[in-house]
Amino acid sequence: MNPIAWSLWRRITALCAVVVGLLVVIAVSATATAAANRSETEQVMDHLTPALVNAERLYSQLLRQQSSVRTFLLTGKDTDLDSYRDAQGQEAAILADTRNLLADEPALLSTVDGIAGATARYRSEVTEPLIAQTRTNGVDPDKAAPTEQSRAVYNDASAQIAALSGQLEKRRDEVAGRVRSSGDVLVLLLIFAAVVVVVAGVALALLLRRLVTRPVTDLAGEVRRVAGGDYDYAIRSSGPPELSALADDVDTMRRRINADLTDVQEARRLVEEANAMLEQQAAELTRSNRDLEQFAYVASHDLQEPLRKVASFCQLLQRRYSGQLDERADQYIAFAVDGAQRMQRLINDLLAFSRIGRLTNGFAEVDLNKVVLDAAAQFDAQREATNAEIIFTDLPVVRGEEPLLGALFSNLIGNAIKFRRPDVPPRIVIDSTPTGDGEFEISVEDNGIGIEPEFADKVFVIFQRLHAKETYPGTGIGLAIAKKIVEYHGGRIWIDPLPREGTLFRFTLPAPLPAPDPDPVPALDPVSVPSLAEESAS
Repeated sequence: MNPIAWSLWRRITALCAVVVGLLVVIAVSATATAAANRSETEQVMDHLTPALVNAERLYSQLLRQQSSVRTFLLTGKDTDLDSYRDAQGQEAAILADTRNLLADEPALLSTVDGIAGATARYRSEVTEPLIAQTRTNGVDPDKAAPTEQSRAVYNDASAQIAALSGQLEKRRDEVAGRVRSSGDVLVLLLIFAAVVVVVAGVALALLLRRLVTRPVTDLAGEVRRVAGGDYDYAIRSSGPPELSALADDVDTMRRRINADLTDVQEARRLVEEANAMLEQQAAELTRSNRDLEQFAYVASHDLQEPLRKVASFCQLLQRRYSGQLDERADQYIAFAVDGAQRMQRLINDLLAFSRIGRLTNGFAEVDLNKVVLDAAAQFDAQREATNAEIIFTDLPVVRGEEPLLGALFSNLIGNAIKFRRPDVPPRIVIDSTPTGDGEFEISVEDNGIGIEPEFADKVFVIFQRLHAKETYPGTGIGLAIAKKIVEYHGGRIWIDPLPREGTLFRFTLPAPLPAPDPDPVPALDPVSVPSLAEESAS
């Protein structure tokens, strides 16, 4: 393969392979040299040098033996031979240690054996006979003077020790020279490795500059030219195959962008027109909703006065003329009174629904324990009739509007009591759980007739009823008001789909904003409030 056509990755791989090969050779050589250097250093430090010290100690022990024997020859006291005996023991130990140190040095071991033989001859031919004669014949000062024969034996032992010292010094200097040589080789290998790394780095930098930096700079200049608006300029690149392929891909992208530019501009124009239409429709929808809310408020408010007159006069007719007309007339009057009253409740509920979010005093911290107590108090009048029970424990403090939250709990409690099962006292349990997202999840569970799962979403639609008004009276707007109150507080409300006896409503309310030093909220004792639901719509 032609090296000129090699890819950038192939070239870098080849360069790295050469560098790694050189570094491996250097590493192997350095390891072998370091091992030899270490072995020779250990030989000098742990064997030859201690052996040289032992040679000096052998000479001192020989001298101790000579001095101790001379003293004994002059005094005849056996105690003067203690040093002589100790010197012999020391000599034997030194010779044994020296043999261990020079176990790998046969030539030096022979010299050590010669020293052992010379010192043993000195004792056997000189010192031991003199000691024996003195013990037999008594002290003779003339015998303390060395003879030619004793001097020759002593000098032979001393010469053997001196020869060992000379040989050890020569051997130590020889090994130390090799240590220095191997150390120099290690330094040269490290220098060579550093040179290889530096040369490889320079070569890699030059390679990247020639094959990457310069072609990429040229390619970037061509891309900037196209980005400046010259979409017809063809992009070309000289360099390794990777950059050539990249230049071809960029040029393909340029051609596609140039071809699709008209379509993009047309699509942008259509999107801008669509956005304008959406903004216009949103503005119209906002205005329509505002007008619709205003109409509901005004209509419900203005209908109050004539409806009160109709209801008042119908009730007056019922009280004054009841029983004076025929039975059909009494029935018609009752129908009129009931219709006027239902219309009045419907208008009141519509008025309350339209006011949610319109008349506001802003959010504040609201204690739900107090809100539920106030809501439960509305149903105290029917407590003995139904034995209704409302249970809640340690409800949290939330952020909201207290009147709206009171209406929320009143609707839910009222529905729970109204839609009770026959001959079963209503039981309502209110609980709370923090969600960890700055909200509390509130649950209101009852033991009433329940709601089928397929109607779980329909019950929150305004005027939606699941039962005839003759069975369960109401306007069908109560849960719609509850949903609007929860959504106004930024939460959501739903019916738990799990099967159970009765109905379980769940909704979320915002937690209070964190304060620097919040005061601890005292825990409330569980509260059980028996009451009856007043007539409420759902």
